Amino acid sequence: MKFDVGYMHMMCTKWPALLAGLLGLCLLWLPLSLQAQLILSLAALGVMFFGMTRPENTVFRLVTFVFCGVLALRYAFWRTTETLPSFSEPMNFIPGVLLYIAEMYCLAMLAVSFFMLSDPLKRVAPKVRSLEELPSVDVFIPTYNEDPELLAATLAAAKSMIYPRDRLSIWLLDDGGTEAKRSNKDPAVALAAKRRHGQLKALCKAMGANYHARQKNDHAKAGNLNDGLRISKADLVVVFDADHAPAREFLKETVSFFKEDPKLFLVQTPHYFLNPDPLEKNLRTFRSMPSENEMFYSVLQRGLDKWNASFFCGSAAVLRRKALETVGGFSGQSITEDCETALSLHAKGWHSVYVDKPLIAGLQPETFVAFIGQRSRWCQGMLQILILNRPFLAKGLTVGQRICYAGINLFWLFPLSRLAFMLSPLLYIFFSLEIYQANIQEFGVYALTYLIASFGMQSYLYGKVRWPWVSELYEYVQSIMLVGSIFSVIRNPRKPTFNVTAKGQTLDSNGLSPIAIPYFVMFFMLLAAAAYSMWRLATEPVASDLLLIVALWNMINLGLAGAGLGVVAERRDLRRNQRLPIRRHGLLRQGTHTWNIILIDASSGGVSVQFPEHEPDINPDSAWSGMIEVRRGGRPISFPVTIRSVREVDGTKMFGFAYPERVPETFMAIAEIMYSDQAALQDRISRRQVRLDFVRGTLRFTLWSFTESFRAISYLVGLGKTKKTMSHSDAPMMVKQNIAQMPGVMPGTPPQMATPIAEVQAHA
Repeated sequence: MKFDVGYMHMMCTKWPALLAGLLGLCLLWLPLSLQAQLILSLAALGVMFFGMTRPENTVFRLVTFVFCGVLALRYAFWRTTETLPSFSEPMNFIPGVLLYIAEMYCLAMLAVSFFMLSDPLKRVAPKVRSLEELPSVDVFIPTYNEDPELLAATLAAAKSMIYPRDRLSIWLLDDGGTEAKRSNKDPAVALAAKRRHGQLKALCKAMGANYHARQKNDHAKAGNLNDGLRISKADLVVVFDADHAPAREFLKETVSFFKEDPKLFLVQTPHYFLNPDPLEKNLRTFRSMPSENEMFYSVLQRGLDKWNASFFCGSAAVLRRKALETVGGFSGQSITEDCETALSLHAKGWHSVYVDKPLIAGLQPETFVAFIGQRSRWCQGMLQILILNRPFLAKGLTVGQRICYAGINLFWLFPLSRLAFMLSPLLYIFFSLEIYQANIQEFGVYALTYLIASFGMQSYLYGKVRWPWVSELYEYVQSIMLVGSIFSVIRNPRKPTFNVTAKGQTLDSNGLSPIAIPYFVMFFMLLAAAAYSMWRLATEPVASDLLLIVALWNMINLGLAGAGLGVVAERRDLRRNQRLPIRRHGLLRQGTHTWNIILIDASSGGVSVQFPEHEPDINPDSAWSGMIEVRRGGRPISFPVTIRSVREVDGTKMFGFAYPERVPETFMAIAEIMYSDQAALQDRISRRQVRLDFVRGTLRFTLWSFTESFRAISYLVGLGKTKKTMSHSDAPMMVKQNIAQMPGVMPGTPPQMATPIAEVQAHA
């Protein structure tokens, strides 16, 4: 008799989980007393926490999911059969049912997350056997209104990628200098477009890249990328956002997957950011706390990859041209063209791969207005896909892909459930509407044990990438502003239009966000409810158990709202240019003198260095200048610097040098010192991904709630206003190229452009 070893192994590893699942299902519908339910809940929690001791073991993971599911479904059964108000009392029943629907939505999303994360994959790039096997690659950098200095850094990093030069082409796709814009009836718009067209064309020529501006701005980013497909011809297409600078190893870590699988259409990599988002900046967590996007890129995308459902995220990705041609290029029906394109290709039977390795460094919105604008676009675009493309019914998708896509799209309804949880306690506190009928014993046995399981699972699945209560805070600060976006797309799914997210904005003073008022209204409303609930508990002869439960619930919401005020109370930016920590040997030369140096960090504005041996006598107020030299493969790369500052850090002097001017060669040197080693990006992520237990996380969050609400109120009392300015570098960008005869450039334009960003904007 012949045994299938693979089949036997699968059965041996899956049977325990299947048995646990059957046992769990049998326990769901048993009528139990409170005492029996308490014993069941404690037993399920015990099995869960035991299963969590082996996070890398698939069987233990599935057992943990099953018993958490038992607690969740027992809670749902009790919630459905015992706690809903009577239909004959519409004032209680209607809001009670709305809260119930919000809870069931959360349970459904919990089930989807268990499905997605049942067995996350960790990919390793196949080895390249021969350079002759490498396909040709076109790199697309779509741009609309980004600064030339930002684009120069991205172009330089793209040019520095490890790949045969004869198989690599870089394309800057400029939607800000289209023929339609250069011919606009408004002379100011036309002049700005002509200036941009001429400057970027000269920049690309100086840096050895291709410049292209299409005729009209149809279909936003998707249309721009499709026009890039029309004019190029390489086998693979790489897409980088204008502010996403790739590491040198990007193509080395991604392209080889396409040789292994002829049906592969996508290799997606994570988005890593050099700068903090508004929550990280205003709560000062950027250096210590895992960033928001790490939960998606380090956990969820790996889980989606198991089901062949990891999707295109708009940048930091490689796509097969042949696959794109089968669906007519990049999709443009929704304003999230990336996810929609992946959905179309998955439905055609193409495959995707996710590589969990940071290979680009980009910028994210720093002001709260820009952050909400970006999230509003994501929210509306995902709901457009849900309504117009109906992934749960799409032909060609597997069952796993349907669940994954529907779950990712449905996630963006979270503002409705989050606000339901924030506002529901107020109905009982102020109006005594009993929308949730339970006594404190029932609440403890069913709801409290379910909440313990839920927080335990959150720590188990996301503990290294998301601290306690931080997900709730991110959801809350988005919810207040995104509710309108949700109803807008439901009313008219085809109405939303693509808006470019502002990047690189900085604030030169502390103050409140222009959209901060709704957050103060919510905070003071919850504060009043907290005070009134305390008064009721103290004065009512027989205060109900429900009042105590609701008062505690409202206090948690008040803590969220207090921390949320800290997010909209924006701090001024202390740094114009975002620095990347590095540690690299170099030489500093001045005349006949040479010093060994260690480059500590670098940005597009300058570098910080230490002298490991003897330090030169440098006056930071002088005009001291020299040349820094680093080496790659024995080849020297040099760039000029001038002294900017000298400071002491842990007893060691740190010298800050700036670039006196930034010509294309300077940007190539910046790319070399910042993006030559992917390990610098990985190290920064790894240092932040430290698990914070629930108790310490709750204490830290409580501290935020108090301190940040007081800080925000002080801004409100002082009527502080934010002053916005675009970030700029200390040295102007120089493109020494005669552009007087280039198409679209106004006669008399000087042949040498040394235009600081502020001046470009003033003209525009």
